[in-house]
Amino acid sequence: MSGAQIYLKYENQQKTGSFKIRGAFNKLACLTERGEIPDTVVASSAGNHAQGVAFAASLLGVRARIVMPKNAPIAKISATEGYGAQVLLHGGGYDDAYQKALEIADESGAVFIHAFDDADVIAGQGTAGLEILKDIPAVDTVIVPAGGGGLLAGVSCCIKEINPRVKIIGVQAEGADAVARSFGSRGVASTERADTIADGIAVKSPGALPLSLINRYADDVVTVSDGEIAEAILLLIERTKQVVEPAGAASVAAAVSGKLDLTGKKAVCVISGGNIDVSFIQKIVERGLISRGRQIKLLAVVADAPGSLEKFAQVTGRLGANILSVTQSRHSAGLQLGEAMLQADLEVSGFEHGRQVTDALREAGYTMV
Repeated sequence: MSGAQIYLKYENQQKTGSFKIRGAFNKLACLTERGEIPDTVVASSAGNHAQGVAFAASLLGVRARIVMPKNAPIAKISATEGYGAQVLLHGGGYDDAYQKALEIADESGAVFIHAFDDADVIAGQGTAGLEILKDIPAVDTVIVPAGGGGLLAGVSCCIKEINPRVKIIGVQAEGADAVARSFGSRGVASTERADTIADGIAVKSPGALPLSLINRYADDVVTVSDGEIAEAILLLIERTKQVVEPAGAASVAAAVSGKLDLTGKKAVCVISGGNIDVSFIQKIVERGLISRGRQIKLLAVVADAPGSLEKFAQVTGRLGANILSVTQSRHSAGLQLGEAMLQADLEVSGFEHGRQVTDALREAGYTMV
């Protein structure tokens, strides 16, 4: 699919379900070594950094207070509390939670553990790069998801200092592309909104320190759509049996969507996390199926008479399409007397199969809307 030999770095199987434990534990370990270990640490996170800080703090006997956005996935909230942290929900995204966490740290005197704009955290994330080089010394390209930029900065710095030949590509969601906008410039670009299904990389503004390292060491930063991310999640479930969160699937989305020329290369996609609500998986799978043409939604004008639904089922069944749901309404706008609007969700094998089904319905006299 990509023209390359693809390897997957399974940080979704890491302790706490993402790479974030690397940076969080390294930061607390460094504080301990310097004799600066605090009674309480404070952090802000959409979920994965929260779990990393909570788990690292629990190992070292430190209290943790975590501010998470109100729309943070329930699974991530529950897991963070399960590691012993006190969770406060505040704001509509990471940046709101970040400001609140700074206020708490300032008022209480607790040490703030930044999710990405911290040298010790970045160094911890870079250990993933060491493991990639150890396992695949001949790697050509490493593809890394980016939100605030800590993982991309750490991995690119680590790998490039050891082997400058390896290309490092960052990946962002189109709806949260501050790192991509900032890449190659002297300043930090921000976005007004971070609108993407990939909550783990939904950051409006990258950190100044990680961005400086990204500009120095990374080769490019590309963006992928939410639809491409959803397709990648579905691909990973089907082909590798891995449950991956949207941010974690961004690297695979970039590899298989044609955004990168990887022909003949050995490439590593960093699967940065797997913390996803079970209830959200169905939505993602459905979105991925629609993006790949495996599900279609049809609106058709039918005769409001006995046998209309039976005829519809016969036409679609003859072509091997599976009806997932169907509704019929007599009250849709624009209908004539004796007409009804039929709405159906069908499972098909792909775009061509979907076209065959719609063409057959038209030939059978159905007016497609």
